[in-house]
Amino acid sequence: MATAEVRLEALKQEVRACRLCADKLPLGPHPVLRARVTDRLLIVGQAPGLHVHETGIPWNDPSGERLRAWMDVDHDTFYDESRIAIIPMGLCYPGREPRGGDMPPCPECAPTWHPRLLEHLPNIELTLLVGAYAQTYYLGLRKHGSVTETVRSWREYLPKFFPLPHPSFRNAQWLNANPWFETEVVPALREKIRALLARS
Repeated sequence: MATAEVRLEALKQEVRACRLCADKLPLGPHPVLRARVTDRLLIVGQAPGLHVHETGIPWNDPSGERLRAWMDVDHDTFYDESRIAIIPMGLCYPGREPRGGDMPPCPECAPTWHPRLLEHLPNIELTLLVGAYAQTYYLGLRKHGSVTETVRSWREYLPKFFPLPHPSFRNAQWLNANPWFETEVVPALREKIRALLARS
């Protein structure tokens, strides 16, 4: 009988062979994810950026540097696949919008793959919902009317979820306008992650 880890690896190979949205992706499919059965923490972001598409390493960009700073984890811890799973809403790079920024994640991706992947991740205790797309999908009607209000209400979603703004440097204005995030939310996030990873 196949072990849980073998079954998950087989599913990840199926995900990486996905061509569901191939006709929508300007650079073609290249699903990027990380997951092991032992993971306790899951990070759900938007979709890979261009550099992540090219390298195959999730959050391998300035946004990832900021996210790791918020979490107060080093590079090795962040990429320890036995402790932290990374599954974006869209697994492939969606291309650029004409006005700048990346296109939204393909809407077919998360409903197709997230439920199946989560079935193989029984130890997840906390999921970081990074940005509006992840919050809309996972929180549904519990989400507030904006990312700002959802993040401000982070306590409502514990212990299962922790909503965060996207750490893109395009959001610098948002961070400047909402200093409570750095002073109140980030310390709480770090405390939760520290306690969780100490047991993994």
